[in-house]
Amino acid sequence: IQALIEDTRRESRTTTVQFSQPIELGGKRSARVSVAELGRAQTAVDVEGRRAQIRADVSDAFFGAVIAQERVQLAQASAELSGRAADAASKRVQAGKVSPVDETRAKVAHAGVRVELRQAQGELRSARQRLSALLGPAAPRAQVLAWQSNALPALLSPDTSLTDVPALRQARLEVDRRQAMVELERARRIPDVTLTLGAKRDQQVGRNQTVIGLSIPIPVLDTNRGNLLQALRLHDKAEADLQATRIRVETEWTQLSERQRSAQAEVQALKEEVLPGAESAWQAATTGFELGKFSFLDALDAQRTLFQARAQYLRALNELYRTTADIDRLLGTNTDEPSTAKP
Repeated sequence: IQALIEDTRRESRTTTVQFSQPIELGGKRSARVSVAELGRAQTAVDVEGRRAQIRADVSDAFFGAVIAQERVQLAQASAELSGRAADAASKRVQAGKVSPVDETRAKVAHAGVRVELRQAQGELRSARQRLSALLGPAAPRAQVLAWQSNALPALLSPDTSLTDVPALRQARLEVDRRQAMVELERARRIPDVTLTLGAKRDQQVGRNQTVIGLSIPIPVLDTNRGNLLQALRLHDKAEADLQATRIRVETEWTQLSERQRSAQAEVQALKEEVLPGAESAWQAATTGFELGKFSFLDALDAQRTLFQARAQYLRALNELYRTTADIDRLLGTNTDEPSTAKP
């Protein structure tokens, strides 16, 4: 809306009031709407990716705290076992059945286990602090974290579709958005038309006059060529980024799925074969040592083997849950549901 007054003298003054409306040509409005809609879709995909990231971080922190809790329990059990072995060695030394060197070895082993217990307790505190930081100050604080130790994450098929991966969806939307921006810059090369309608009051003539106008800019020096070229090059870059993202996602998925299968196979082998055998050998060696049938070195070696097997089992379990969380980050889905198959 525009108002114009010519001449300050009342008897010769001319007053004009007019309304001007630009009319966009070449599909500019539809191109702008397309760019905006694709930008909104990118934001929605980014929100989904952030949610998957947070969910994976919380899952990783939770199972990290659980594994740290199990390590503390293992270290406590190891301290009790090494204490019993040290007491047994001390009694046998007093009875003159073994050398004092065996008692020294038992005490050294017990001291080493106590050091590992303090380290495990420190790791548990750090893991709990990380979990609390992710959950926020309003989250409840549990003294003992409960979890299903017999349920393992479900394995995904190697042929899992990767089309809905947030990173790929984001890259494809970026290509579409850049193409829409190319169309917008092409449309901007076409000049717009401006229609004008108004009224004019001429005091000298003493009557009102209608004002009708039409204006069309002539793009002689400005053809929007530079902006169009830039949009085309950015579109080429988006397509190259899409190809790079696809290769990266496929590579990460192959590596993570293989790591998950290997970690689960290791966990099952340790739980079904290694741990039962190590516990049986330790019980037999401890009973035989107390009865005088085995040497202290045999009992100490069996105890060390059992501790190592349990620690290896916890490391493999931690690797399994950490890999599952990484898969959740990559796929943007909740893959940490326990498997219904018996581990």
